[in-house]
Amino acid sequence: MARFELDLGEDERLLEPIAKTGRKFWILVAILLAIWLFGMVGYFTQLRKGLQVTGLNTPVYWGLYITNFVFFIGISHAGTLISAILRLSQAEWRRSITRAAEVITVLVLFFGVGCVLLDLGRPDRALNVLKHPNFSSPLLWDVTSITIYLICSTIYLYLPLIPDIAILRDRLGKRQRFYRALALGWTGSEKQQKLLNRAIGIMAILVIPVAVSVHTVVSWVFAMTVQPMWHSTIFGPYFVVGAIFSGIAAIIIAMAVIRKVYHLEDYLKIIHFNNLGILLLVMTLLWFYFTFAEFLTTYYGAEPSHMQVFLSKTEGEFAPYFWTMFVTCFVIPFAFLANHRTRGTVWGCVVASVSVQIGMWLERFLIVIPSLSAPRLPMEASTYRASWVEWSLLAGFVAMFILLYAVFTKLFPIVSIWEIHEGREHSVTEVTERVESYLPGVAESSHG
Repeated sequence: MARFELDLGEDERLLEPIAKTGRKFWILVAILLAIWLFGMVGYFTQLRKGLQVTGLNTPVYWGLYITNFVFFIGISHAGTLISAILRLSQAEWRRSITRAAEVITVLVLFFGVGCVLLDLGRPDRALNVLKHPNFSSPLLWDVTSITIYLICSTIYLYLPLIPDIAILRDRLGKRQRFYRALALGWTGSEKQQKLLNRAIGIMAILVIPVAVSVHTVVSWVFAMTVQPMWHSTIFGPYFVVGAIFSGIAAIIIAMAVIRKVYHLEDYLKIIHFNNLGILLLVMTLLWFYFTFAEFLTTYYGAEPSHMQVFLSKTEGEFAPYFWTMFVTCFVIPFAFLANHRTRGTVWGCVVASVSVQIGMWLERFLIVIPSLSAPRLPMEASTYRASWVEWSLLAGFVAMFILLYAVFTKLFPIVSIWEIHEGREHSVTEVTERVESYLPGVAESSHG
């Protein structure tokens, strides 16, 4: 088989995390596995004793599990949606960050689905969706859209990986069989490159509407009911904006960790954080707009059941969560990102992003719990308190996500080598042509 000849030069350092595994990595693995095992103790406790070991009750049938489901599915928009948009817009600065984002999408989707299985109590109940499908139910739409999204996102992650896998196949002796199988005979020929670029372009176009549909359908699971403050036409775009918001924040956090751990300051530069910080600032303002519109409409409508939930959030039992959400989703990120001095630093963007993740988790909690705690039906209102089982499973999911992400960086380059190389070769020509295409008089004279 022909070798994939590519002069990496200084980009050889991108192979170092794969070729060398230090003691710190195994310590991290041990800690994360310990947290995951703690989560498994909680899971088998629930499997043995049932959902009575959780804080779920009547009428709060959904609790921390569905909160986490919406949160994880939202973060999944980090990769495919942001990456696809940047790729289609030919944003050259995307080349270093796309893979780190796309991996988040594929991995986190599994944990989103896992949260639903936990909420069912018995995992075998999930088969009822296939055995007895109800095509008028948003729940079935949700299963369908997430399945399609997972397939598309996996393909979209794998296609740009192929040239880098071929590099690993030819340069690293260990795991050669593994890389040879995944490389699919890649030799870097002109025909293969054209086919690959065309396939990536098609998937980039396809994955955007699929990603938007996923969180829209997730919102319909709530909005198609008559629960107070759920039955709203704004929920679709509101959920999509929230997903992109938390997704961008997840990318920034992942980039900062990768940059620090693997010393990739030359690849993940301040300009990357600044550009993503600007996008996060825009989403901060959009989040505030949608939240303000939703609550203002509810307040002026003054429908009693809606107002009961509204007041429980703004001045009642859930007020501390609501105002913390407002501070972490708007005040802190706006203060850090509107100021170019803090936005132009890694720590400033990370602080804003961590704040957003906290706030967006609280937002999902405030969507699920208060409305269920105040049902329309003539039944007694209930207070929900998550048990140690629910918290242990959340900790286990987060630990396993971090572990799988870390393992990925030890198997594949987290920064796309071939895209960086391609960018160096073609950036000058492409930028010149693009500038000439819109500068008055330049394009005409160059062709005249």
